[in-house]
Amino acid sequence: MTPDSHPERKYPDMWVDPEDDPRETGTIPRGERAVVLDYLRAYRLTFEMKLADLDAEQLARRSVPPSTMSLLGLLRHLAGVEHSWFRRRLDGQDIPRLYVDDSDFDGAVADPAVVEQAWEDWRREVAFAEAWAESNVDLDRLVDLGDDETEVRDILVHMVEEYARHCGHADLLRECIDGRTGQ
Repeated sequence: MTPDSHPERKYPDMWVDPEDDPRETGTIPRGERAVVLDYLRAYRLTFEMKLADLDAEQLARRSVPPSTMSLLGLLRHLAGVEHSWFRRRLDGQDIPRLYVDDSDFDGAVADPAVVEQAWEDWRREVAFAEAWAESNVDLDRLVDLGDDETEVRDILVHMVEEYARHCGHADLLRECIDGRTGQ
């Protein structure tokens, strides 16, 4: 897909026309918790938009040698990050990590089944994280990190930072694939 492959859009160079942007809710979040969760929601949607309409080969395409970074690797990585922070740390589930030993990037191969599994993992973990975060949890609550503690708010802000950074990576990777940029 190239920017002008959607001539029916008012702004064919954008991912979606502004009035159709799923990140825009029409409401302004108020309060620390609402603002942080809204930023996280918007970055998750931004990331998903940047991977839209690509096939397995495109998603698995590596950036520049020797890097193993790919859009599919980022998808698997973020599924693992969501899983680790929300299920294992914040919810206290004693379960193995979703991806280990850099398998999120090394295992990101151009196989439709791998792509389908990655999307399934990411969507499941995001749904769990959203439900957990909406449960009116106390942002001041301390979370045991093994050798240290941190507040729930720090983890949520870290998740915003994680997505912001990787949306930047996704911009560059997507531009190399088909020229699409921004928004």
